Amino acid sequence: MRKAMAEAEVGDDVYGEDPTVGRLERLAAEMTGMEASLLVASGTMGNLASLLAHCERGREVILGDESHIFHYENGSASALGGLVLHTVPTRPDGTLPLEAVEAAIRLPAHHYHYYHYAPTGVICLENTHNRCGGRVVSPEYFAEVAAIARRHGVAVHVDGARLFNAALAAGRPVTDWTRHADSVQLCLSKGLAAPVGSLICGSAEFVDRARRMRKMLGGGMRQAGVIAAPGIVALTEMVSRLAEDHANAKILANGLSRIPGIVLDPAEVETNIVVFRLPSAEAASAYAAALEREGVLVSDFGAGRLRVVTHYGIDEAACRRAVEICAHVAAAQL
Repeated sequence: MRKAMAEAEVGDDVYGEDPTVGRLERLAAEMTGMEASLLVASGTMGNLASLLAHCERGREVILGDESHIFHYENGSASALGGLVLHTVPTRPDGTLPLEAVEAAIRLPAHHYHYYHYAPTGVICLENTHNRCGGRVVSPEYFAEVAAIARRHGVAVHVDGARLFNAALAAGRPVTDWTRHADSVQLCLSKGLAAPVGSLICGSAEFVDRARRMRKMLGGGMRQAGVIAAPGIVALTEMVSRLAEDHANAKILANGLSRIPGIVLDPAEVETNIVVFRLPSAEAASAYAAALEREGVLVSDFGAGRLRVVTHYGIDEAACRRAVEICAHVAAAQL
């Protein structure tokens, strides 16, 4: 990737003149079966630009109460876009109850209550689902949500930051999911290991609107080929190796599940994220701090839940060593 960055042919992307960015965007559109795509700085920017492209101010975004957009994107859709986040419960497998999704849609055009509501603009799905432990949400479920959305004339956006993990784990092409979406955001800097960047994919008309939103958010870039080049490497060389991350996550899950005091079902670990539970939020925070002192870094999800993630920089030996440290710290603390 560093070599690709150094050798990248560049131009002014704001004027559409960077050939490397163009190659990356065409590649992403082809891989997702979409008409067009757009390079953005981050997944958060990609999700926000997508929501702004789908919705005018004052509309509602239907999404799960455990979604990344709701928890980790700093309220940007509301603060910067004037959008209302309408959450519905997230099941442990990362899906949203279909009846709850349909009940949340508010578009009764000829009903007087319509004038009291913020009308629905878009439904958001996430795959893999981060806070549900990297669970794979099936294409069949996507199709059911898309059918609801079509009945009501509502768009579907997918936070697919780790969609390639889902596709590899399920043994299915990524287009099995994207065909049911109006837009999708793909992250290059998660398991695909690029240093920066995400892509928004959708129709040419949608991407044209999203490009304007990207500019509004300060995301217009000049010689952006230097970050597009590793993105091309990510999409062409790093997708198939995600299986290594999944195998290493299983090593962590199996090892952690055998540690007294830790609650974890390895069967629920489908990709590269492992979420486990401790008896209390206080115990989890103390355990995470103790692990950090021993060189093992974990994320605290709150409510007694901790997360570990495998990626290109974490090999099998590191995972086995991490399990040993986790067991040692647990014996002294839990």
